[in-house]
Amino acid sequence: MDIKPLRYFIAIAKTESFTKAAQQLGVAQPAVSMAIKKLEADLDLTLIHRADRNIGLTDEGKKLLIHAEKIIQATDDALLEMSELKGLSQGEVRVGIPSMLGSYYFPPILMAFRHKYPTITLRVIEGGTWQLQKMLESGELDLSVIVAETLPDSLQTQALIREEMLVTVATDHPFSQLTKISPEAFFEEELVMFKEGYFHRRIVDKLAKACNRTPKIGFETNLIPLIKSITQQGFGISTLLAMVIEEDDELITRSFDPPIWLDLGIAWRKDSYLSKANRAFLEFVSEHGRYKRKT
Repeated sequence: MDIKPLRYFIAIAKTESFTKAAQQLGVAQPAVSMAIKKLEADLDLTLIHRADRNIGLTDEGKKLLIHAEKIIQATDDALLEMSELKGLSQGEVRVGIPSMLGSYYFPPILMAFRHKYPTITLRVIEGGTWQLQKMLESGELDLSVIVAETLPDSLQTQALIREEMLVTVATDHPFSQLTKISPEAFFEEELVMFKEGYFHRRIVDKLAKACNRTPKIGFETNLIPLIKSITQQGFGISTLLAMVIEEDDELITRSFDPPIWLDLGIAWRKDSYLSKANRAFLEFVSEHGRYKRKT
């Protein structure tokens, strides 16, 4: 079987559109339509519902999608492994990094890696840890930073860094007079939070559920400078990693009582081939992470 129609089929399944799939693949739409019709004819099955511009997979199509993704992943892994027999002279690393780490922890590491391996292309995707984990599992990423406690069986991880989540308030906030903040006291305040899907938000939501409280969220944003600014002006309090707070931020941080620590790791799929470029990046990042890890 020619696997090209399977690539077209997967693109249609993900975009729910022949037009968008063709654009994503960089081919003409008629070529995509013809390839799918031939695939259906070869299998003697209808794989896609085509009704009033609404594209969806049939039950048979949903079953084929599972196998198609495995076939394409295995093929790509094999081609990559064969090409690497020539050595680490080129390659690509697709890595997912949560926004907070992408802004404050990773920039010097990424620049140092690029300096050491100038022929390797780095593609950094920022987002929420849940979104990045799903992209990793589906093969859209090679590596991703995730919160270790959420690790599914399909992924393998290597410890990277341990950071404390700190209650963050304006310098004149009453919490500045305390040494530790209880979750109950924290949830009495109006909060400035990341949007759903980000590890900070998931930890706060989990903490609220554990103490049977409903968070009073006044602002939702993924922009760290905006979170800091709103908090500085006293319109709410937040929680940020220690690495994010700088001396001139005019913010006070306090530990939760008990303290909340996040163990962050870099993960990859267990069943996929990890290229030489990715192994080089993994080793490089892990080496830097050891020196920065807190206990």
